[in-house]
Amino acid sequence: QVQLVESGGGLVQAGGSLRLSCAASGTIFSINVMGWYRQAPGEQRVLVANISNSGSTTFAESVKGRFTISRGNAKNTLYLQMNSLTPEDTAVYYCNLRQRGSSLYEYWGQGTQVTVSS
Repeated sequence: QVQLVESGGGLVQAGGSLRLSCAASGTIFSINVMGWYRQAPGEQRVLVANISNSGSTTFAESVKGRFTISRGNAKNTLYLQMNSLTPEDTAVYYCNLRQRGSSLYEYWGQGTQVTVSS
């Protein structure tokens, strides 16, 4: 079992920055992908960015050039640096971990609210 705990959300003005963190604990395999998803009211949860254990990254088009994803040295901490925020970035942000053992396992954090005011 894996537990994911996010922190760092809050209220920020347009053009500002926030840094989200996610701490993973439990049974974490060496090969995995961690990522951030977001869900705005009335919309589906969508990928923001992810990063593999080897460092390969994927970003949604809407955040390219503004957001950076990284992992801590111990590989069980995930960060999302969000710059040049706009009101369209307002959503609940969820940390996600996917890893393959005998099956594909996927875990979610509880979510952290990011609100960008205009």
